[in-house]
Amino acid sequence: VSANRMFGGYGIYCDERIFAIVHQQRLYFKTNEVSRREYEARGTGPLRVHGATKITSYYEVPVEIEEDDGELRAWARRALAARDSAPK
Repeated sequence: VSANRMFGGYGIYCDERIFAIVHQQRLYFKTNEVSRREYEARGTGPLRVHGATKITSYYEVPVEIEEDDGELRAWARRALAARDSAPK
């Protein structure tokens, strides 16, 4: 796992491919059509850069997930799966 600066925050990479973004002290994970529903159901939204531009493939990780190590790992695995299933 590594991090590189982007959007005024950081891109988080595993095996040299991005799966998460930290922006304005918030964590966003890569989503797909299926996983995005869980984020929306918990009331989180997509990453916004410069206040307006939405990056709809990355959604904010709910605070309660960030505070639970086991759940955070499970959600990170789903983000990796979403990344791996996306067109390259």
